[in-house]
Amino acid sequence: MSNIRNEYPRPQFVREDWVNLNGEWDFSFDDSNKGLREKWYESFPKEKKILVPFAYQTEESGINDPSFHDIVWYHREFDIPEKWEGKEILLHFGAVDYRAWVYVNGEMVTFHEGGNTPFQADITHTIKEGSNDLVVRVEDPSKDETIPRGKQYWHEKPESIFYTRTTGIWQTVWMEAVEKTHIESIRWTPQIDRGDIELEAEFAGEIGENVELNVTIQFEGQTIISDRATVFEKYKKQSFNLRNRFTDRSNIHHAGWYWTPESPHLFDVELKLIKDGREADKVNSYFGMRKVSIDNGEFRLNNKPYYQKLVLDQGYFPGALLTAPADEDLKQDIVLAKEMGFNGARKHQKVEDPRYFYWADKLGFLVWGEMANTAEYSEDAVRRISAEWGEAVKRDYSHPSIVAWVPLNESWGISRVAQETQQQHHSLGMYYLTKSLDTTRPVLSNEGWEHTISDICGVHNYRSADIMANYFKDIESATGMTAADRPVYAEGFSYRGEPIMVTEYGGIAYEIGEKGWGYSSVSKSEDLIEEYRRQTETLQQSPILQGYCYTQLTDVEQEINGLLTYDRKPKCELEKIKKINDQK
Repeated sequence: MSNIRNEYPRPQFVREDWVNLNGEWDFSFDDSNKGLREKWYESFPKEKKILVPFAYQTEESGINDPSFHDIVWYHREFDIPEKWEGKEILLHFGAVDYRAWVYVNGEMVTFHEGGNTPFQADITHTIKEGSNDLVVRVEDPSKDETIPRGKQYWHEKPESIFYTRTTGIWQTVWMEAVEKTHIESIRWTPQIDRGDIELEAEFAGEIGENVELNVTIQFEGQTIISDRATVFEKYKKQSFNLRNRFTDRSNIHHAGWYWTPESPHLFDVELKLIKDGREADKVNSYFGMRKVSIDNGEFRLNNKPYYQKLVLDQGYFPGALLTAPADEDLKQDIVLAKEMGFNGARKHQKVEDPRYFYWADKLGFLVWGEMANTAEYSEDAVRRISAEWGEAVKRDYSHPSIVAWVPLNESWGISRVAQETQQQHHSLGMYYLTKSLDTTRPVLSNEGWEHTISDICGVHNYRSADIMANYFKDIESATGMTAADRPVYAEGFSYRGEPIMVTEYGGIAYEIGEKGWGYSSVSKSEDLIEEYRRQTETLQQSPILQGYCYTQLTDVEQEINGLLTYDRKPKCELEKIKKINDQK
């Protein structure tokens, strides 16, 4: 056991005082489902040790068992800092796959379904002096294909495009203390045309004339907003005009305060909640001023046409699967992608750790946020994915790096969407659900093919450069093609003038040590560069395309079509890939 993830897990809503509960926990398999009958939440059988937040299937966890165990239990003891006395104690889980029951000192404090999104519990009433017991029971039905699982395979051994499963706790567990009256949540919406930033805040506890919110906004160390306002209701929406607050007018004239991949300017924020003249809560946050829009069929960033050069990134790590071994690993994936001339990534079939989006915000990197899909359709699948996707959009709404939402990919979980009305309604439902939660970003109803209504027409094509040149010579050819024998639009739907992008291509396998597969293959580094050049230049020269997404950033288990190996070693000279990308 080596790594303990100890960075703050919620980067846009930071409180200084918190306790990290990652580290060594007691752990038990419960293959016969006897834990509830035997009340393990009161008396835990300490059979194994596990390093949280790594899944038991990983080497980093200390267990490294890839076989099916659908029910697992966790236990650890914890103390409450003396300075937290009299406050409310909140227990947070970044993500637990798939269903979690949480007990503190033998009492159940919360239940959550959904393997990709955070949840919390107020455990104040269960805390006792001295040592406290925390127990988590997890169910993760390995063979249920109607659970939103993304690339996690429902067979024991990974194969093809599917990988080893992740069961249980796979993101940080932590605690914080708050006053009864505190800031519950915030979200930021930039309005660059007006020069405004909109703040929406929700509050818990007693609100009234004796409560005020102080907001301080800084840009590059200069305070530009210092505002105080009484909080009369549990929800507050407020706009701050930033354009007139700068002393350097030339900076504003040149939009030097906008967020872009080339200049990722961020504003730092301190929010203080004052009650009866004293500080009840303090939260640090940040935002970026940027606008994503589609005007006259053109993708624009900050009202200017912007060509997206993306790389497919599945967010898997050797020995750790979906959990990055260290925060630096999340950062390094972005650094390496930018070194190759990519200005963004499509996070594929994974609701990524918020720390990844933090680094994308800081370093300047576009991200398409994508849901982990189900493999099969059912009414339960619709309920599950809809609920969890709503939680994901809410969690990540304020990140300036996220510029598109992808709730569904390649007809996963809607295999009959081309003709079946019910599945078309689900595709449309996910599109409109996303639009109802976020009016500021484009949404793709079914990324890759068989779109219903989408704001971007994303198509997947792993053909040779010559064939792709013919496909993407004009709009009629591009929208009339088939990929994997599937049409670009489902029956009854058609192209409506949206931007067209090739959002998967390449997949060129180059074997270095590990055997595996790709959509095509080469035998040496120079050939990888040459084939990347041929395919990418073909797309760059298309008169109709507004971007591309290459498959993929890294190898993943048996899939060896990355530009980097699974352990992030370059397969070729990265500057040569950058030179090709920089041509557009």
